[in-house]
Amino acid sequence: MEDGKILVVEDQDAMRESLVIAFKDEGYQVEGVASGEEAIQRLNSNNVYDLVVTDLKMKKVDGLEVLKAVKNANSSTEVVLITAYGTISTAVQAIRDGAYDYVTKPFRHQEILKAAKKAIEKKMLKDRVRYLEGEIRDKYKFEGIVGNSNAMLEVLKITSHVCRTESTVLVTGESGTGKELIARAVHYNSPRKDGPFVVINCGALPENLQESELFGHVKGAFTGAIRDKMGLFQQAQKGTILLDEIGETLPSTQVKLLRFLQDGEIRPVGGNKSIFVDTRIIAATNENLEKAVESGKFRKDLFYRINVIRIHIPPLRERREDIPLLVEYFLEKILEKFKKGKRVFSEEAMYAFMNYDWPGNIRELQNMIERAVALSKSEIINVDELPFPVPVEEFAALSRNPLDDERKKSFIVTTLAEQEKNAIIEALNKYGGNQTKVSQVLGISTTTLWRKIKKYRIKSQHEISDNVDN
Repeated sequence: MEDGKILVVEDQDAMRESLVIAFKDEGYQVEGVASGEEAIQRLNSNNVYDLVVTDLKMKKVDGLEVLKAVKNANSSTEVVLITAYGTISTAVQAIRDGAYDYVTKPFRHQEILKAAKKAIEKKMLKDRVRYLEGEIRDKYKFEGIVGNSNAMLEVLKITSHVCRTESTVLVTGESGTGKELIARAVHYNSPRKDGPFVVINCGALPENLQESELFGHVKGAFTGAIRDKMGLFQQAQKGTILLDEIGETLPSTQVKLLRFLQDGEIRPVGGNKSIFVDTRIIAATNENLEKAVESGKFRKDLFYRINVIRIHIPPLRERREDIPLLVEYFLEKILEKFKKGKRVFSEEAMYAFMNYDWPGNIRELQNMIERAVALSKSEIINVDELPFPVPVEEFAALSRNPLDDERKKSFIVTTLAEQEKNAIIEALNKYGGNQTKVSQVLGISTTTLWRKIKKYRIKSQHEISDNVDN
């Protein structure tokens, strides 16, 4: 049994009725209309569909006009076109304009059922990304942080609490995991949000200029110091300073950082007077500071001072369930950046994404997607177009093995089902088990919601209710 609401637009009665029956047999909610005009009326009457299946050639209002109306009404609704062989070029153009796919006449029901299933799965994933982004923005206001795994939800929970404090924060995690995003979230959701947010990569500072850059210097402090210079700490007055890669600071710099954390004071290089600075420190590192303390590279007392509240971001390989959401998120942003038409990753490409270990984490994933989109020449990006640093023949080979192919498809669908289940649980808990409210928020009927609750055996922490006012 499938879930989803489909509108069939077909002016040939026999074809329309056979499609409606075929979709209903698969468990979809289906409506059929005999013209493009009627389809547009339905769309303009606030009817919400997951998928519109429309004939391309119809009298008066054709499939292209229906496609335009669909995207104006709800950009996330997918469209599959039915076209004759002679109009394939028009259908290809329609895909560039936002249609998901097309099937050519004559076709078997299995072909269009397969296209419909993939289109609705695509919509589910897009809706899930938007839902999570909205939930995160509403609850945490954390821009650009995407993830639904238990590990990331725990990171967001800790971060939301840290925002309300003035405590020094240590953000740890491998390179590319998004440490600066978390630091920005802390700053822009704190009482200091109207103050400056200053970022400095300590490892990128030349050793002889490290103290001068951070704390400033006075004229004549060293050769080349021809005037007084304000350091980054003073630039971050009333705001937040992110000391990225703090493990790369020199011992002399560490002494000055310790003094600031103890007294709130800094002293410019060559100066004889201390300056009080009101700024919050967030430190970040991909280094194991405990080992750096043991080896004598990092001061133990400074470590204790910065390790007041620690936020550890797990590597991407430990939260693979977030990958489909991240792929969808970055793909949408990159397509907008390059002003490119529709692009989708093939199932083999997505399987490769899910099974690669991502040593460069989210940054590597984003860069790979951007490069693939920039160089792509067709709507579907295949696994051989992905610039993996290791051979990917093993991923491509899966498509030639029927058993592995079924296992791969099952894996991807299971991931989507888990995301859907989590979305329903979150919404039920947020709205006290009120099914009517939850169905409105998720954009599905109460009947569909009830079926999904039963399907996933969901038990809300609240008593489930149908009363809108509860």
